[in-house]
Amino acid sequence: MVSYQAYTKGNTKKPVTLEEWKDHKWQLTNSIKTISQFESFTGITFTEKECKQIEKTIHKFPLNITPYYASLIEKGNYRNDPIFKQAFPSPAELKISRYDMTDPLHEDKDSPTKGITHRYPDRVLFLVSNRCSMYCRHCTRKRKVGDPDHIPSKEQILQGIQYIKEHNQIRDVLLSGGDPLMLPDNYLDWILTELRKIPHVEVIRIGSRIPVVLPYRITDRLASMLKKHHPIWLNTHFNHPRELTHSAQEALRKLADAGIPLGNQSVLLAGVNDCPRIMRKLNQKLVQNRVRPYYLFQCDLSEGLSHFRTPIGKGIEIIESLVGHTSGFAVPTYVIDAPGGGGKIPVMPNYIISWSTNKVVLRNYEGIITTYKEPDSYEPIFCDRNCDDCVLQLKLEEADVRKTIGIERLLTDANDDISLVPNGNLRLERRTE
Repeated sequence: MVSYQAYTKGNTKKPVTLEEWKDHKWQLTNSIKTISQFESFTGITFTEKECKQIEKTIHKFPLNITPYYASLIEKGNYRNDPIFKQAFPSPAELKISRYDMTDPLHEDKDSPTKGITHRYPDRVLFLVSNRCSMYCRHCTRKRKVGDPDHIPSKEQILQGIQYIKEHNQIRDVLLSGGDPLMLPDNYLDWILTELRKIPHVEVIRIGSRIPVVLPYRITDRLASMLKKHHPIWLNTHFNHPRELTHSAQEALRKLADAGIPLGNQSVLLAGVNDCPRIMRKLNQKLVQNRVRPYYLFQCDLSEGLSHFRTPIGKGIEIIESLVGHTSGFAVPTYVIDAPGGGGKIPVMPNYIISWSTNKVVLRNYEGIITTYKEPDSYEPIFCDRNCDDCVLQLKLEEADVRKTIGIERLLTDANDDISLVPNGNLRLERRTE
């Protein structure tokens, strides 16, 4: 059996079997939380001065890396490595700019009850865990993740479920945290079961970085449990093509084979993925693994993220390199999650050059300029906003399958009828006597 060298709590190395390595509980138990553990595991060493600066960062923003994710770091060029930059503390995190905020998205202010953020009319964010398998350096919720004061109790979860029950406009619930997949299978199963009992909840989504940083948590048992609660959607968070390892791809396969639609939300990070070629390759590898690139986020104004932020122009440049240059479903929507709770605002290249009452002037990805002729006689349907009495096209329920009758009914394989009998057939009437 293949063995790995891994540190123990005493920072000494011992062989680790492949079975242990692929056990997510072993990964969590052996998470790297100190500089010395990181040095022992990776062979990377820091100077005494560097260690002092890193310790200051850890004091405010903890260190926590799974051995799996740490094993992906390119040791010979770790300072420029995208895995290292996302996982290991940097003294730059202590440079708090005047624009940085502890809660830039005002998730706490838009929280009618603890654990629920209700910003959009028909959907809520439901924080069911504060624990992650790794402390990502660019996390927008650095204020909460791993904080023992933010661990949701079962009572808090029930209060959140009750809020959802009482607001029948909520049709979409997004479970987040922390990471919902850090919960035990049976506890997450209970939460999903309770939500599925609510008639107006149409869709449940899960936001998780587990497939990226701890893919061994995606077991057949977990996938089977999630499958019971369809429709379940899952958005994950790959930022670089090197994160799509064989193990990560296997985790995605299990989820996709369970019928779970998968999406990806990347964050644009300076020095990690602020390159058109990197983002194109990432998105192409995602769709190859049945993951739809959903959002490309501009980095939030959370504390300690200044060194990760790029100009918005860089994001526009990346989208320009995708539209027309790769499959349309491999192009995410570039968004800014507006400070102050304004929500996600799309920021995309402008393809409309000008327009008049009868023509629109457009350009394509190659720079070709073309026109689109507007219809000469478009008569909009007058709407008086009296939807209850609408006799036009406002029929929102699904259409019924047309019922077959007569000879057509005998020709179809949709039923077992073998004959049509006219009413009043005397022979059959005698049978009932």
